[in-house]
Amino acid sequence: MEPTTRDAACFEAGIKFGALYHQFAGTPVSPDSAASLERAIEESIENQPFCESVEVDILTEKLAEEIEHVPASEREGEPGSGSLAEGEEATSAGYTELTGRYLEVEIVIDHEGTEVVTRMEMEDGYPLMKIESVREN
Repeated sequence: MEPTTRDAACFEAGIKFGALYHQFAGTPVSPDSAASLERAIEESIENQPFCESVEVDILTEKLAEEIEHVPASEREGEPGSGSLAEGEEATSAGYTELTGRYLEVEIVIDHEGTEVVTRMEMEDGYPLMKIESVREN
């Protein structure tokens, strides 16, 4: 059975999310740099075929909370009794690394008249990427 246009449109949405997440996860980010990083991510992904729009919201309040809760001794690279999870590295210089817990994203794909709206949000501690709607024009 040949893939339908609807199948191809959903596949394209998945490709965009894979590129977005794996290209930008780990990028140093702070509340002050979040807006420019949002634009860079949006413009980068919008370059790809069939991409109609990308909206990235970096949750700056969560970033600020993460940065504020790292004890000074850990920010300076000293071991301490801070609140970091095992394996996490302390932030320094007022930034942390971008992960799915700081992102909300919507991507709209238009592939041969089929529009797919997708979204990524945290769900049960995991950055879940899902199809919101599929509309054939």
